[in-house]
Amino acid sequence: MSLTGEPTVETLCILGLGYVGLPTAAVLAVNGFRVTGVDPRGEVVESVNAGEVPIAEVGLKTVLHAAVRSGNLHAQSDPKPADAFIIAVPTPLREDRSADLSHVEQAARSVLPHLRPGNLVVLESTVPPGTTDGLLTDILAESGLAPKKDLFVAHCPERVLPGRILAELVQNDRIVGGIDPDSAERAAAIYRRIVEGQVFLTSAVVAELVKLLENASRDVQIAFANEAARLSRRWDADPWEVIALANHHPRVDILRPGPGVGGHCIPVDPWFLVTSAPDLARLMKTAREVNDSQPVWVAERALAEVANLPHPKISVWGVAYKGNVGDARETPALQVLDTLKSNGCRISVVDFHVERFPYPLEDIESSVTDADCILLLADHREFAFFEPETVGERMRSRLLFDTCNFLPRARWEKAGFRVVSL
Repeated sequence: MSLTGEPTVETLCILGLGYVGLPTAAVLAVNGFRVTGVDPRGEVVESVNAGEVPIAEVGLKTVLHAAVRSGNLHAQSDPKPADAFIIAVPTPLREDRSADLSHVEQAARSVLPHLRPGNLVVLESTVPPGTTDGLLTDILAESGLAPKKDLFVAHCPERVLPGRILAELVQNDRIVGGIDPDSAERAAAIYRRIVEGQVFLTSAVVAELVKLLENASRDVQIAFANEAARLSRRWDADPWEVIALANHHPRVDILRPGPGVGGHCIPVDPWFLVTSAPDLARLMKTAREVNDSQPVWVAERALAEVANLPHPKISVWGVAYKGNVGDARETPALQVLDTLKSNGCRISVVDFHVERFPYPLEDIESSVTDADCILLLADHREFAFFEPETVGERMRSRLLFDTCNFLPRARWEKAGFRVVSL
């Protein structure tokens, strides 16, 4: 199918108004596209149309408000005809750790009645290799329109970081993979209107692999850091010192260890490759197993520190998957808390960014009162402002377990705390 004579894309229908779809819809709308955002959740549709942000993301409220006020963004529960459809729905793991593509299938089928010749369908959701030019094109063909002949189809994976989504939507390079060159070019024309970085054109399967390998690479590096911490502790060495000194070598750059890996990408995406090619993705599988086991390892270390205390209470600081964000998806903190609770610990949780969590969220004062240990799991900037002596006065025992090596050890030790790290 040739682009010659084809109309430019001006109307967009974005399916899924979550952490990726909503910021994308807002940015496209303020850049002149007429955007319909689609989400089956009535409360999300209502919030968006009122210019209210249903997710926590820096700067999004201002951009969303401008997009809605301009008349270029409207949300509803069902798709409508458009020049292009962008699918940005979740792709979680099944129990067997394979990709659950049911949301992608539902979204694709929902646009079938609205497709017309020359339409573009872009899949932004992270998917296993072969999904775009396979599952997606097969579903779209049920409309009676043939991909590569009547329809453009492409994969443009999101590559953004919670807490910086708006900035990275604009600044980051984008990978646009088409099922044919015309599809890649048609999709790239949309992203060039909002992206300041480079837009690279390739095939759909290459784009799928790029996104998965980016996150799998990060996962392997984190697993190495976590193993380095465990090995250091085997010989009673400070892992932070070991890693810092190793990184003085010009060709060594070991990452920081932590309580585990969370978020919507890194704990999930490598499994798409492992389950698709278990004979080849052996290192990635091992890295996932290391990082998946890290929260229990952290919890067991905390339990060992309070083992001799009656009815120990642990004040857990930070349950987001990383510091200074309100995103608790796949957070390792949940497994840490579950392990502590199942072993008889009293648990109290503090977080200044997370709004909803399976465990009750408390203020600092009530959380540390009668506590035996502060367990820091996310390095939120607010924790640095608390005075150790004031905090310690409320506690039964003064112990700080800082899994992020974030709080100044000397200051807390001066206040009478015993400080331990990973």
